[in-house]
Amino acid sequence: MKAFYTIMLLVASNAFMTLAWYGHLRFREMNWSQNLGLASIIFISWGIAFFEYVLQVPANRLGFRAHGGPFSLVELKVIQEVITLSVFVVFSLLFFKNETLRWNHLVGFAFLILAVYFVFRK
Repeated sequence: MKAFYTIMLLVASNAFMTLAWYGHLRFREMNWSQNLGLASIIFISWGIAFFEYVLQVPANRLGFRAHGGPFSLVELKVIQEVITLSVFVVFSLLFFKNETLRWNHLVGFAFLILAVYFVFRK
């Protein structure tokens, strides 16, 4: 059950971080933000990223083997990277309608799946 909660917290935290890192690229299209300077955009992104940390830190503590979780540090990092890229793909396809998923992206994701396999291989 700890593995499930860890992964769900990582998915939620990565959704916030992806929004913080890339969501501001669409702010210019929104009336309320058209005249904001870079400092304002940074502070808004930090505010969004705060929630990433609120979820990421407990996910790592819950999932880390030294704290009673099921994952080693390397396993946690690989899971996090795969989740980050998966969340990013969904975000970019939904939020940025002009982005496309191409065959080379799919090949790259296949290699990520292989990376997960080899990291978790006993």
